[in-house]
Amino acid sequence: MNKPQSNMFAPETLVDPFEHYRQVHEAGIKIEHLPEMNTFVVYGYDLCSEATGRPEVFSNDFTALMGADDDEIKEILAEGWDNPPTLLTADHPVHTRNRKLVNLAFSAPRVNAIEEDMRVKSIELIEKMLEKNSGDFVEDFAIPLPVAMIAQQIGLDNDPKQVKAWSDAAVDRFSQLVDRERQLECARSFVSYQKYMKGLIDDRRANGGDDLLTDLVEARVEGETPLTDEEIISIMQQFMVAGNETTTSTIAGGLLQLIRNPDQMAKAKEAAGGRNPKLIGNLVEEALRYETPTAGMWRLVKEDTTLGDTQIPQGAMVQLRYAAANRDPSKFENPDKFDIERKNARAHLAFGKGPHMCVGNMLSRKEMLVAFDELLERLDDFEIADEDGIAVLPNILLRGVTKLPIRYKAAA
Repeated sequence: MNKPQSNMFAPETLVDPFEHYRQVHEAGIKIEHLPEMNTFVVYGYDLCSEATGRPEVFSNDFTALMGADDDEIKEILAEGWDNPPTLLTADHPVHTRNRKLVNLAFSAPRVNAIEEDMRVKSIELIEKMLEKNSGDFVEDFAIPLPVAMIAQQIGLDNDPKQVKAWSDAAVDRFSQLVDRERQLECARSFVSYQKYMKGLIDDRRANGGDDLLTDLVEARVEGETPLTDEEIISIMQQFMVAGNETTTSTIAGGLLQLIRNPDQMAKAKEAAGGRNPKLIGNLVEEALRYETPTAGMWRLVKEDTTLGDTQIPQGAMVQLRYAAANRDPSKFENPDKFDIERKNARAHLAFGKGPHMCVGNMLSRKEMLVAFDELLERLDDFEIADEDGIAVLPNILLRGVTKLPIRYKAAA
């Protein structure tokens, strides 16, 4: 079994990991042990799926990775509120209670009610794009659409740029690849966000509203205590990140793959404009599989265990490498081909699986479907304006195109 020469967590591999994944799968490596990091990286689809279904062993309580033991960061964070484990970094029973309450906010009626807003915003951004016929697609569309939508739903639609800044800071805290000054800046950003969000929560408690924030403030489930202000602040930050970062990455990455695969672009354009919503929906699933914006997620091992043929000791960290699992040839035939008609595209792990599957997946899927439906109906002749201008930033957990210079014209 030939081990790949590349390091999974080297910046250059994080930016372009796909050759590494190919080598891992060809070598039959399901799990790689990195003793210097006390970490086991899980590459295989079946083993990633298995681990997500064993939360009592593979715990989501990985807050120790967030710099909580740093005295200066602690001092900054003490100016805000406690940041209790809620969804991403909580286990049962805390996670179960929070999930019950949060599910009320992410109901199908709530998602469907904002679809028209998604279309209106998409068309507005496309019309602005047509004023110049070229530009950075990430800046012109892939960022402002999801940021505007999540900003509206969490009561921050008056300042989407602030939402993006707070979200970027949260992502950088997770990345483990930023310098000391940025770590401190991210801590200050979090406190700033907390103070603003606490004011919004107080307003919703007093006056009500019609958004996800209000739904959380008012969420009640028999037998469960309502969410505290601190829990809502924590959950809303996770919504901010999940509601724009991963959607941005999938929209940008999906368009890039359509441009690079003209046969797939032609099929998608035939389906757009409401002509074949099922195929556009499958395009979304294939983009999620192929690009996998949440490339990996941590788990803390609570007891000595075995995953596959690998013994993993208590206290070790596991990274479930969803992006590698989504390229596993034992699950996806010809996995490096971008195929919007792929029969099992929806089997991907881009939203995770099991009790911790992304609670906002319906909202994200709807937004991406609307985005591709409108873009491909209203624009034509897409091409890359500058291959060297395409950028991806290294990040241990998240991966996405951050710059995509393109040219296009109005559809006939």
